[in-house]
Amino acid sequence: MNLETSIDRDTAQAIGPLPGGHPKVKARKIGVLLVNLGTPDGTDYGPMRRYLREFLSDPRVIEMNRALWYPILYGAVLTFRPSKSGANYKKIWNTQKDESPLRTITRGQAEALAARFAGDDRLVVEWGMRYGSPSMASAVDNLIKAGCDRIVAFPLYPQFSATTTATANDQLYRALMKIRHMPTVRSVPPYYDEPVYIEALARSMERHLAALDFEPEVVLASYHGIPKVYFERGDPYHCHCVKTTRLLRERLGWSEDRLRTTFQSRFGAQEWLQPYTDKTVEKLAKDGVKRIAIVNPGFSADCIETLEEIDGEVREIFEHAGGEKFAHIPCLNDSEEGMDVIESVLRRELQGWI
Repeated sequence: MNLETSIDRDTAQAIGPLPGGHPKVKARKIGVLLVNLGTPDGTDYGPMRRYLREFLSDPRVIEMNRALWYPILYGAVLTFRPSKSGANYKKIWNTQKDESPLRTITRGQAEALAARFAGDDRLVVEWGMRYGSPSMASAVDNLIKAGCDRIVAFPLYPQFSATTTATANDQLYRALMKIRHMPTVRSVPPYYDEPVYIEALARSMERHLAALDFEPEVVLASYHGIPKVYFERGDPYHCHCVKTTRLLRERLGWSEDRLRTTFQSRFGAQEWLQPYTDKTVEKLAKDGVKRIAIVNPGFSADCIETLEEIDGEVREIFEHAGGEKFAHIPCLNDSEEGMDVIESVLRRELQGWI
């Protein structure tokens, strides 16, 4: 952005005429930026390696001394993991659009939100990813070009963790650091205990469970895990997850045995938050439980961790151990319930601006 486009009429009058005349002054608008974690651009080795390198280089994701971690990352991890991860992405890839489901759904959420605010031309909705594309910087650039001098960032993580919400905000601020006329920014707080979110989860679960041809004996609320040491250092994520499950259980009127909290997607050798989802379903099956369902309240959109890991790997573990009936309850995604949550939280955070 050059000098001409970063000043208003009063400033222009004060300093005198500018070369080429005064630029057109855009109307002040408010940008809404939906942010999700990220996605590779393809399933082949190259794009998978780029994505994993960016993701696993984030010091909030891997809290290890760089001198110790980088030889591991650039050695075994980025040599072998891209092929394995790419094979898993291929199982769920949206071949029609040639992109991951996370990108498809996040775009759908942005479009649905824009439609809900279609009558207010002060708002501009964009979406971006912490890792991969569309990048945060490109999303911010689009909002500024649209005339936005204020931005509400909406990290799509109901429960706060430094590994998710904080990394999204980090990347947003990195983009802003390069902008001379930086817009004013707000970031939506975690909404793990918001009544509208709990109600949306409950209604979605009730609808999907009613459509099954069996009644689950146990339902697991499976959240993405973090290393236990992150929790011990003060990350509130575990507490947020446990409270979400408790509030959801109370809303559904279920017992603690019927709806249980577990954690998935651990990486590496260190201890992560427990109980582990995969170990739990295996034990349930071996203990004689034949019918289960799993919901993922920590994910705003279905992705590799829900579609491939839960509805693929974990389903297989359960059935191999003796389980008979398994159901994965979809995330809220861009459903009416999911968009009710985003719209409600956003309207609250826009107060004072609109």
